[in-house]
Amino acid sequence: MKMHFIDELTWRGLIHDMMPGTRELLDKGPISGYIGFDPTANSLHIGNLVPITLLMHFQRCGHKPYALVGGATGMVGDPSGKSEERNLLDEETLRYNESCIKKQLEKFLDFESGSNSAEIVNNYDWFKDMNFLDFIRDVGKHITVSYMMAKDSVKNRLETGISFTEFSYQLVQGYDFYHLHKNHNCMIQMGGSDQWGNIVTGSELIRRMSNGESYALTNPLVTKSDGSKFGKTEKGNVWLDPKKTSPYQFYQFWLNSSDEDAGKFIRIFSLLDEESINDIELQHQQDPPQRLLQKALSKDITIRVHSEQDYNNSVEASQILFGKSTADKLKTLDETLLLSVMEGVPQMNISKDELNDGTGIIELISEKTGIFKSKGEARKMINGGGVSINKEKVIDPMAKVFKENLLNNRYLLVQKGKKQYYLLVAN
Repeated sequence: MKMHFIDELTWRGLIHDMMPGTRELLDKGPISGYIGFDPTANSLHIGNLVPITLLMHFQRCGHKPYALVGGATGMVGDPSGKSEERNLLDEETLRYNESCIKKQLEKFLDFESGSNSAEIVNNYDWFKDMNFLDFIRDVGKHITVSYMMAKDSVKNRLETGISFTEFSYQLVQGYDFYHLHKNHNCMIQMGGSDQWGNIVTGSELIRRMSNGESYALTNPLVTKSDGSKFGKTEKGNVWLDPKKTSPYQFYQFWLNSSDEDAGKFIRIFSLLDEESINDIELQHQQDPPQRLLQKALSKDITIRVHSEQDYNNSVEASQILFGKSTADKLKTLDETLLLSVMEGVPQMNISKDELNDGTGIIELISEKTGIFKSKGEARKMINGGGVSINKEKVIDPMAKVFKENLLNNRYLLVQKGKKQYYLLVAN
């Protein structure tokens, strides 16, 4: 038996605002609804996982989801949540971004499930042949300037300035809702809480242009318990594209969540049911150092966004720096995964040619790289068992390193003490 969509979102903490009558509408049977994604980049990021997950729950509860890729709205730029004007992208970049986002969305929604199969639409298709005069005459006349200025996305920008382009965004997005309501019987638009003003503008257009009924639902914007911005790292956004954020870095982001955040994130982002999550939380409370909550969260999301193989690789790779890994495991990592694991580890260049006849380990880790200030310090640390090369403890201070010792024919991993690592790059 399918759970009611509103009940599902409620226990997960995914409802912020909801138009009166929404639940009653859903009670009547399967409906169609949509969420929009503007192609402002060539990949979605983990902040987009919230609306994606809304659509997944919507479909799992028996309803028909539409994912709108905003080829037209992306050319205008949404002022919601922005303190200054966006840089507008050229059409070629937008078209490329659209194609990338469509491929990502196809990983999450079921496009072959019969009557509630997901569909992807692009608002560029219905805006490209509409001229400016037609739009302001047939659409613009239905919404007053005072109505538009009352929206937070506009009010918050009046002091710093807002262009007519961004001011008109809510009207363009509102027309999307009207178009999908008229042509695809979409009864509800969903999105983040910062989209409420844009969504209800669409609902108002539907009422005024066709005397139709429509509904709105928004989710809370995700925040972290420490006050830092969700989805951001020192390198910037955490992307869904493995070329922009590696599966290992993606996995580590979730694994490093605080207990408080992990309890919230597993409800918002995973597809685990309530009973399973409660069981995991109970086990976690009994043995917090095991971080069972973070492990369950990172497993569910990494497999869904990337693959089970990527998840397994990430778990194994984590053992290299943070667990009792072996030299054999280290040698199995390909270059991409190795560099991903070593992100943030100091890198130093060495000469590959000098390894032909072998380079003494003491000379390598002192004079040639400066890992140790002197040969004497390096020798003392080796004799004390505190130096490893490629996860193998160095026993003989007179030992040499050869080309054959390079990982992926290019790298050496030096470990100093228990936690200090250095990646030597042979060129």
